Amino acid sequence: MNILKILVLLVFISFDKPSEDCSNIYLIRHAEKVRVDKSNRDPDLNNRGLSRAENWKNYFIGKDISRIYSTNYKRTIKTATPLAENNNLEVIIYSSEDIVYEAFLKSSIGENTLVVGHSNTIPNFVNNLIGENYYDQIDDLNNSNLYIVSLCNNSLTHKLITVD
Repeated sequence: MNILKILVLLVFISFDKPSEDCSNIYLIRHAEKVRVDKSNRDPDLNNRGLSRAENWKNYFIGKDISRIYSTNYKRTIKTATPLAENNNLEVIIYSSEDIVYEAFLKSSIGENTLVVGHSNTIPNFVNNLIGENYYDQIDDLNNSNLYIVSLCNNSLTHKLITVD
């Protein structure tokens, strides 16, 4: 009888630990950029953007971010840097053209990941993760979208919120 109780307890414990197989992928566009020279393909963040990067850091504190990805541009790296420094993490440079989305999802299991990109790449990144064309490009003046893709026990959910 004791062996049966132990087996039942083990079954209940195994069902009570879904978070180990769960992941949250947070995806944002870079913060506000300098817009003086429209021909500059790699502008820096302006003062408002530097402030927003700090606000993103504060938003993600306590969310156990363990990986941070950024495209190789000043504005995306500088958006990611405050959180990376706070969490003692290296920013991983990625190219949206080189991502294998299924592999990215699998490698994210049990992790909370931040991805920083652009108005024309982040919605596409999310759409590829969820396997449907759900989100449109971000308006060029919108830097407050936060996309959250969660994978838990083989169930994929997604949502879009704004964080100012």
